[in-house]
Amino acid sequence: MAEDSDLEKTEQPSLRRLEQAREEGQVARSRELTTYVGLMAGGAGLWLMGSSLSQQLIKLVRDSLTLDTELAFNSELLLPRLHTLSQETLLAFAPLLLIMLAAAIFSPLLLNGWLFTLKPLQPNLGKLNPMTGIGRMFSTNSLVELLKAIAKALVVGGVGAWAIWHNKDAVMLLITQPLTAAIPQLGSLMWGAFVAIMGGMLLVVAVDVPFQLYEHNKRLMMTKEEIRQEAKETEGNPEVKGRIRSMQREMARRRMMSEIPTADVVVTNPTHFSVALRYTESGMRAPVVVAKGTHLMAAKIREVAREHGVPILEAPPLARALYKHTELGDSIPEALYTAVAEVLAYIYQLRRYRKGDGEQPLEPHDLPVPPELDPANAGRVNSAQGIE
Repeated sequence: MAEDSDLEKTEQPSLRRLEQAREEGQVARSRELTTYVGLMAGGAGLWLMGSSLSQQLIKLVRDSLTLDTELAFNSELLLPRLHTLSQETLLAFAPLLLIMLAAAIFSPLLLNGWLFTLKPLQPNLGKLNPMTGIGRMFSTNSLVELLKAIAKALVVGGVGAWAIWHNKDAVMLLITQPLTAAIPQLGSLMWGAFVAIMGGMLLVVAVDVPFQLYEHNKRLMMTKEEIRQEAKETEGNPEVKGRIRSMQREMARRRMMSEIPTADVVVTNPTHFSVALRYTESGMRAPVVVAKGTHLMAAKIREVAREHGVPILEAPPLARALYKHTELGDSIPEALYTAVAEVLAYIYQLRRYRKGDGEQPLEPHDLPVPPELDPANAGRVNSAQGIE
């Protein structure tokens, strides 16, 4: 049962799955939205340019029906005349055609945004399989598309029939009116019918767009096994990831070792912990940790420090506290300022002594390290607080 549930598409598509589908041209499409936007753009264009377009059409009809004597007796002039009239007709309709072309191009942006891919144009012999085509013809999706087409025809046709029936008396009166009054009245009736039909189509679009989004999401649903496989591909093979982490740790160690010669002092436990500190009066608010480690790494830090003449100071509580509460590159905690200040004062006196200036300083002992910062005292502090 668990294996069957892993093979069921119950999981929402991942971001990677959506991006891959988009790269392949698989996006939600609504033909009804494109049709609606195209018709609205055409209607708006006719509304804005109707007067000038009608005047140009009247002129074209008048010119095409007017024949002069030269055209009547010279047939060779008919083709140039037809060519000229065709150009004038195309120029008259060009603004309207450009508006509708722009609407057809940019209407998909309302649903999917900008998408340009050539993958759908690549040859795919699987599309030529007749059995696959027959399967698509009798699939659930084809049945849904058929029902949508019937519903759209009923809605748009019903609205159009209602608009005609509602204005049947006005249509019949057009016969009795003079031509100059009948044409504006006919235009008004047509615009009313157009607005009513577009209202019906808007209802179709309002249903189709969410349905197409739902269907697109449903087609891209994933199984639990696909989710796990994608996670492996995205995050990488565990062995490879382990190797990468190992290389990163090695690079971090090398960088850390290269910082030890610049340290002012290495504070030790003396064997379990080693922490290297550096402080410069200009640009530093407090000393920073440039290297730290335990056991073998602590021994390596001490070895590099000896090779480069970096002083090593045994201060177990301070070493443990610094290792526990700092990371590489961090400034020391404020609670350890006093203890570290004593250490640095000793280091500065030691440098002067080595240069032959002053007496040999005594190593500091009993540094003021707060008990709660020392991991060795943490258990005792907690026990004491519990007793209180």
